[in-house]
Amino acid sequence: MARNHPKRPGNRPPGPPGARPGPASFARPEREKEGGPVWLWGTHAVLAALANPDRQFLQFLATENAAERLPKLALSPQIMTGKELDQRLPPGAVHQGIAIKAEPLEALALEDLIAEGATRVAVLDQVSDPHNLGAVFRSAAAFGFTGLVLQTRHAPPISGVVAKSAAGAVETVIEVRTVNIARALEQLGDAGFHTVGLAGESSRPLDLAVKGAAKVAIVLGAEGSGLRPAVANACAELARIPIASAMESLNVSNAAAIAFYEASRGSFPAT
Repeated sequence: MARNHPKRPGNRPPGPPGARPGPASFARPEREKEGGPVWLWGTHAVLAALANPDRQFLQFLATENAAERLPKLALSPQIMTGKELDQRLPPGAVHQGIAIKAEPLEALALEDLIAEGATRVAVLDQVSDPHNLGAVFRSAAAFGFTGLVLQTRHAPPISGVVAKSAAGAVETVIEVRTVNIARALEQLGDAGFHTVGLAGESSRPLDLAVKGAAKVAIVLGAEGSGLRPAVANACAELARIPIASAMESLNVSNAAAIAFYEASRGSFPAT
């Protein structure tokens, strides 16, 4: 499921291996523009990006200690101190001594994802927290969900925070953006997907809703408000994850992990 990108000079290190830039180069970067290059940080996120042939890179930075722990790579990082790396990244970024600036991956059209033969897809209805979004990407990759459908608006971009939380899964799970989630569910239904929305008010257990489905799309709503009525109505059926009455609901990323497991149970050999 390759994604095409505009031609860039990319996949190049910012300078000779081990070079230390001058002090003037450590001014805080401009705020990332929507659709423009993004900083990715953390070992898993960066190594996954470097292994993705669809990525185009602008800068690759690492501390000396982090660089010594890296496997052999085609690109060599620019070496700097942890404090200098802190100055390049958003406040609070837990970078583990490594970061890369890259062009964003291009989202795939839903019809292209379907044509590629996807059988497990997740659909998020206005999930807005980037940490939750990253965790959903990670669970999707773990349980064989190859596409994640997001709304064009009311959903966060794939930022460094999302990539760090996803632990590299943003490089392998295909991002799809759509203007209308309900319409996307109709497309998935027409393509043979059984669309199951998670809703606590449903009496249908999730395991029964997904059992035997050759193609399934799990639909999850926003934190707190859940599925919007139009999106719920567009699902083939609604189902619930049975939980103790003492707890009203699950965090959306936890619910996603359980739902993905149920939908893919038996798909992976025991190890």
